[in-house]
Amino acid sequence: MEIAIKLSQFLLSLSILIILHELGHFIPAKLFKTRVEKFYLFFDIKYSLLKKKIGETEYGIGWLPLGGYVKISGMIDESMDKEQMALPPKPWEFRSKPAWQRLIIMLGGVTVNFILAFIIYIGMVYFYGDIYVKNDSVKDGVWVTNPVVEKAGIKTGDKIVSIDGEKVERFVPAVSLDILMSKKVVVERNGEEKTIDLPVGFIGKIIDQDKKSVITLRLPFVVAGFSAGSPNDKQLKPKDILVSIDGKPTKYIDEVTPILEPNKGKSLVAVVLREQKLTNVSLQVNKSGKLGVQLGELETDNLEKLGYYKFNNVEYGFFESIPIGMQKGFDQLAKYGKQLKAIFTPSTGAYKGVGGFAAIYNVFPDSWSWEAFWSITALLSIMLGVMNLLPIPALDGGHVMFLLYEIISGKKPSDKFLENAQMVGFVLLISLLLFANGNDIYKAIFHK
Repeated sequence: MEIAIKLSQFLLSLSILIILHELGHFIPAKLFKTRVEKFYLFFDIKYSLLKKKIGETEYGIGWLPLGGYVKISGMIDESMDKEQMALPPKPWEFRSKPAWQRLIIMLGGVTVNFILAFIIYIGMVYFYGDIYVKNDSVKDGVWVTNPVVEKAGIKTGDKIVSIDGEKVERFVPAVSLDILMSKKVVVERNGEEKTIDLPVGFIGKIIDQDKKSVITLRLPFVVAGFSAGSPNDKQLKPKDILVSIDGKPTKYIDEVTPILEPNKGKSLVAVVLREQKLTNVSLQVNKSGKLGVQLGELETDNLEKLGYYKFNNVEYGFFESIPIGMQKGFDQLAKYGKQLKAIFTPSTGAYKGVGGFAAIYNVFPDSWSWEAFWSITALLSIMLGVMNLLPIPALDGGHVMFLLYEIISGKKPSDKFLENAQMVGFVLLISLLLFANGNDIYKAIFHK
């Protein structure tokens, strides 16, 4: 069932992005009276799942869900239709249109991608508002769960002050990504500020660890269930919150292990919060220094009631949502640009995190959440827009590059040159696709 939910979200998101991107090409092509021969969701190599011709255009759904396309008459694209290009240009063909019209047609797809992302962010601000914790209210600092981060110098209990010179006002999940992409972090430790210069290759080392978390809020030790052969399945109950062990406070999960480690195989007295009452229990520490329990999480309202954090939930009216949603879109666009720069800088090691369709599939949660779905779709829309603008022949950005050259110089590249450029671009894209999906396969085999 979980696989079906993830797959449904993945295919729905992909379908929305592909159809709207291709509509961005289709609509201006039609407005400029350019013939569109095909409009396809997914690729129809050899055969189609569905197809229907309406007017001059064949609409269909292919069987290979790796993208989609519109085939525009008289345009050198991945179809490499040399027979059509060898004939004299027809008035309805792409190559017969003025350069400015061809430029608008080529920019239509990425324009729709960016517009869609901003509309989604505006809608999310309006429907969901903002939920965050004020950074200065994180009194006991953050929880560092990744050894690479700890080795870099950020410790559990540190308070994050600024990231690359920008003061952190709100603690939200994005703070973790901001640190990952940063060069310098200022923390407060024992009342003193300390500047931490993150090492070269920090991103790559995080990816090698295959742990998504960089830092997070410190959370209570909540019992969700028990491991097989647990020595404490009778003493503890689900939803118990560990308050202390052996007389030592355990407000947070990270305070439990240092107490258990030196007491392997021993029995310790603990206090748990059970149904709003403090209860004494005797716990057995196993030979691995564990209690044999599965950890759970508390809802935000319960964390507030217990005095851990104050979650601020800000709601916005429709007109208030527009500038805030736009700003979120611009922020996400800037962050993705920074990530892309890191990927193309080998020393960062960020290229190790490049993923293909399996990586995108795994981003979606295994339970249906419209908030998560639209958030991921907005991000994917920005990614699709930016990637398509790269000046690589066979991508929209490659066509735009040659059109701008034509507009500025007044000289149109020859069809032979464009055909060769298309082939080079196609080889580059296949190489990138193989690398990204090869990364997915490598992680599936070696990072289990």
